[in-house]
Amino acid sequence: MRITNLKNYFTLSLYQNVCRSLFEAHKLLFSFLLCTKILFGENAIDMEEWRFFLAGPSGSIEQKPNPTDWLDDLEWGQVYEQLYCMSQLEAFKGIDSYFIEFHKKFKKIFDASEAHEEKLPGEWNDRLNSFQKMIVLKSIRGDKITLAIQNFIIEKIGKAFVDPPTFNLGACYADSSNISPLIFVLSPGSDPIADFKKFAEESDMLARIDLVSLGQG
Repeated sequence: MRITNLKNYFTLSLYQNVCRSLFEAHKLLFSFLLCTKILFGENAIDMEEWRFFLAGPSGSIEQKPNPTDWLDDLEWGQVYEQLYCMSQLEAFKGIDSYFIEFHKKFKKIFDASEAHEEKLPGEWNDRLNSFQKMIVLKSIRGDKITLAIQNFIIEKIGKAFVDPPTFNLGACYADSSNISPLIFVLSPGSDPIADFKKFAEESDMLARIDLVSLGQG
């Protein structure tokens, strides 16, 4: 129990400290990579499935006629390409032929506003784990994969890893030293000077601040 608590504490601490140096758009990606690294260590993700999730199908695939009335021919070509290559993986064997036969059951996922919350039809919902279900979702509703990843992270390592900590200058300062400075990487339009001065005033350090503009010679 103690080892588990220590592991959980340091994992969360790592996430929170690394998030300090990431732009908002990159924090979920880091959280997902952290989550998958943990699962790889537990042999909970298949490497072939991981490669397919990242890279998708490869090679030339002989297309089959579009059996649906809810996908145009271009969309069907892309979906079938995904399904056919997916079916070469052990866990997904037969999913391409199942989709062709029971495509109307998948229309609910295609039409749903919360497609990442929908169950897969037939045996597939029980047969596949949550990561494998994301692979199927990616082939049908790729626009919902970000939300599915958030749910996956919450399921595997907890909600704290999709709620990045708010910026805390005091905590950052406590971790710094005279040989470990704080460096602000700014996006256009942002200016931390007001917050920095406020923190310095609250910490009784305002008299020790020396501001130098690097853009003026």
